[in-house]
Amino acid sequence: MANDDTRVPPWLSPMLRANYFATCPFHGESTKSECNLFCLDCSGDAFCSYCSIHHKDHRILQIRRSSYHNVVKVNEIQKHIDISSVQAYVINSAKIVFLNERPRVRTVKAIKTCHICFRSLLDCFGFCSLACKLGGIKHGDYPKLTFSLTENSNIEMFFLGGPAKIRKTGIIG
Repeated sequence: MANDDTRVPPWLSPMLRANYFATCPFHGESTKSECNLFCLDCSGDAFCSYCSIHHKDHRILQIRRSSYHNVVKVNEIQKHIDISSVQAYVINSAKIVFLNERPRVRTVKAIKTCHICFRSLLDCFGFCSLACKLGGIKHGDYPKLTFSLTENSNIEMFFLGGPAKIRKTGIIG
């Protein structure tokens, strides 16, 4: 089995665990002080736009919300990791992927489900979120599965379909 260090970037787990949309402890009195940015180079906690001055020339992702769940735009995250095999959705005209698994509302007998949390998938993908794909890598059942952009082994494992369209449910800026 390949080493997880080469298949999973060191910033991914901290990004998935970060506390987003809390008020910035340094800029709480200012407008737009919610912590919705994450620095891939520092791998610390989420920070606000005012704090981004301390991350000049760093790789920063903006985390967004959709139906109270954290998401990231596909065109932003795919520059840094391979998101093939993760179900993408179109919300408010933006292609997004969910950071973490979402609770299932009801039990549905779906033809295709997430390999980790068994959430039904609308296309032929293996995972519903980045966290579930990470779980698939760590569990070890898919030795060729990777987030690495240099290894294209995900393509041979999962069909790469288009994003699923879901109703307008949240604010994507």
